[in-house]
Amino acid sequence: MRKSLEKKLKITHITLKHTLYKVRMQKFTDQHFQIIESALEHVAFDGWRWDVIEHAAEEVFDDRFMAAALFPGRLDDAIDGFAAYLDHQMMQALEGTNPDDLRVRDRIKEAVMKRIQATQPHIEAERGAIAHWMFPLRKLRGAKILWRSADLIWDWAGDTATDYNRYTKRTLLSGVIATTTLAFLNNHQDLDATERFLERRIENVMQLGKITAPILGCFKKSA
Repeated sequence: MRKSLEKKLKITHITLKHTLYKVRMQKFTDQHFQIIESALEHVAFDGWRWDVIEHAAEEVFDDRFMAAALFPGRLDDAIDGFAAYLDHQMMQALEGTNPDDLRVRDRIKEAVMKRIQATQPHIEAERGAIAHWMFPLRKLRGAKILWRSADLIWDWAGDTATDYNRYTKRTLLSGVIATTTLAFLNNHQDLDATERFLERRIENVMQLGKITAPILGCFKKSA
């Protein structure tokens, strides 16, 4: 009885922690996205610069100080907002798809391809964003942003895991999104090639899961 109660409390704690995390990450609104959309028209030529974001805020709201109000972390927050904007575009594109009609691997493939398609009009902006997060002091935040995209996809796909599987799935998918995005940027004119690359990465992950699941299960039992 006691062990059962402890297990329920642990699951409740994990679920609450995850819910609070999602609330913290849902900080971008239509106002943020309006500035991002306006800025993207210039980022391809001028790069990710703070004055570009301020200019976009002036174009949208006739007030350049709205940029600092909405993105207090300045350029880091703005580029974070760009990733959230792509996630938002992905989720909108998925509204007409019922994940229950697809196998799990096809759900993941569908969602990742929708995000890639959202990226397609913004090739240079995505390249600039990746370069920005590759700076050593920014890598951790870049990884969290990537994990957020993976979390959205798995939630849409119907994943309800609350144990180690939850974090394993999202970590592995983060790697799939990262490598597929890089493959796409290297050959952005051929979406079919990107899709085939994605299929191979998903298959690799599925095989890895079959190998590691029994091992992780043994650790779980001995804990």
